[in-house]
Amino acid sequence: MERENQTIIIEFILVGFSSVLQLQYFLFMIFLCIFMISLLAHMFIILLYRFSPNLHTPMYFFLANFSIVEICYALTISPKMLVNLSQHKSISFYGCAVQMCCYLLLASAECYMLAAMAYDRYNAICHPLLYNNIMRKIVCIRLVIGCWLIGAMVGVVQTKLIFSLPFCRSNKINNFYCDIPPLISLACNNTQFNEIIMLIITFIIIVGPFIVIVISYANIIWTILKHHPAGMRKKTFSTCTSHLIVVCLSGGSSTIMYLRPKSSYGMNEEKFLSLLYAIIAPLMNPFIYSLRNNDVKKAVKKVMCDIK
Repeated sequence: MERENQTIIIEFILVGFSSVLQLQYFLFMIFLCIFMISLLAHMFIILLYRFSPNLHTPMYFFLANFSIVEICYALTISPKMLVNLSQHKSISFYGCAVQMCCYLLLASAECYMLAAMAYDRYNAICHPLLYNNIMRKIVCIRLVIGCWLIGAMVGVVQTKLIFSLPFCRSNKINNFYCDIPPLISLACNNTQFNEIIMLIITFIIIVGPFIVIVISYANIIWTILKHHPAGMRKKTFSTCTSHLIVVCLSGGSSTIMYLRPKSSYGMNEEKFLSLLYAIIAPLMNPFIYSLRNNDVKKAVKKVMCDIK
């Protein structure tokens, strides 16, 4: 990183929710509860997969790995946000870089994990006879590793580009974590190249998986309507609905946040979308999968009976 970066700015101030000082402690308690519930819910899904043999299928293998990503994601964003709410709002230059790198890695891995889950549902419904051969354990492991590798590449490359910029306008980041748009706004030279690269990488991590998901579900819907009797359609659709809800919740907010025109950026809108994507979505996802999934409900009942 350039010497200029280190001499001009050695730390950033995360503005966060400073505009509502009277609600700081209330927000602290709310976000702490959300953080703890989210961690426990995702850990429960991982343990449920580990100790429930009937869930040892590719679908739940991806779901367990998705929960691992979500736990890491929560640990990257929430603890620093909670500290900021207790008035200590600074983050070091390199601490900000590490947080951004981890955040981008996990967000990218999450998008590709959702695409892998859609691909799994496509093979399960469209190619049921070949499913076990196509989605072998080694294939699933390679898909998960691929998600992490793509995430690592995106995180390192994008973070290097952003933190190579000279920041001299201000050290105040108008968000509760180190995100790309507010950091670019602090740069004191032309950021057009960085904005183009950000757009390209955003297309890679959002639009790429989205295309895979759309193609997968287009084939799924066609197969269900063409080959499945009316009585089985509802049951078949129900196995995909929870995944689609998670895609809309996570993918929708990230798409609006990073692919909308720069001129439409608003400080309050930016924070709301960040809050939805980084805090609310990780909380909702495990409950969406659990409440709409009969296999998970049966596994929970079995575990509860075994405990008794």
